[in-house]
Amino acid sequence: MNQLLAMRVFARVVQAQSFTKAADSLNLPKTSVSKLVAELEEHLGVRLLQRTTRRLTVTADGMAYYERALQLMVELDDLDNSFASAQGHPRGRVSVDVGGSVASMLIIPALADFYARYPDIQIDLGVSDRSVDLIKENVDCVVRGGPLTELSLAARPLGLSSWTTCATPDYLARFGQPNDPRDLEKHHRMVSYHSAHTGRVMPARFERNGEKIELGGRGIMSVNESNAHLAAGLAGVGVIHTFTYTVRPYIERGELVPILQDWQPPRYPFHVLYPPNRHLSNRVRVFVDWLVELFATMR
Repeated sequence: MNQLLAMRVFARVVQAQSFTKAADSLNLPKTSVSKLVAELEEHLGVRLLQRTTRRLTVTADGMAYYERALQLMVELDDLDNSFASAQGHPRGRVSVDVGGSVASMLIIPALADFYARYPDIQIDLGVSDRSVDLIKENVDCVVRGGPLTELSLAARPLGLSSWTTCATPDYLARFGQPNDPRDLEKHHRMVSYHSAHTGRVMPARFERNGEKIELGGRGIMSVNESNAHLAAGLAGVGVIHTFTYTVRPYIERGELVPILQDWQPPRYPFHVLYPPNRHLSNRVRVFVDWLVELFATMR
């Protein structure tokens, strides 16, 4: 038995709470994962996991072993990373999850710069507007927007994005220029954005001289992915209210026209989050540092 591999596999099973999910994240057959855990239990002479057809639970011995094993693996990773850091060449794989517009408009266009600096790091980029479970899905870090609600995670601020309300020139020629946000509900077609996680519509907020207006209806259309939201606006389906960085190139080319520019809500915060009890390896650290640099260019 490869005890170190068995230890890592067991830790992943505990984190994922599933043999299948652990096997998928480790790119191993499920049978290999089960065999390694069974061999580890036989080697230790204790049962680490209780398995039924419906549930997987960690025994008291299993939790004690997991905590000690995790500490040992962190120390081993520290040892490996210390040599890589000394040579100035962090290497390995970084798993990161981001929203659609952050991926397509910010991160992916700048990745050539990252790889020029760190050619030995591989990025596993998960792109969706849903909230992933970092521990169960074995993700190193995520980029999320909005107020911090997951206080169990460590967070580093990335930046603030302003908002822009806009539509195509053809749309505005047909429906006219709104002078007040309330005109959008009365005389216009709004393309709303709803959460991929909860299904709730994200309200469009406006503010001017202390007056606040919030539009929370679904409008003529509602989508749950940020790139699709932008695509609906570009297709002339209706008015979109979204982050400025996503629409700036299209406004500069005249494909979208900003409206209600004197109604500006507070800017929207973005953070990078990671598990507080997981060692932040050198390769993840340099990626997070690079994200901070990248988001500093966001307006």
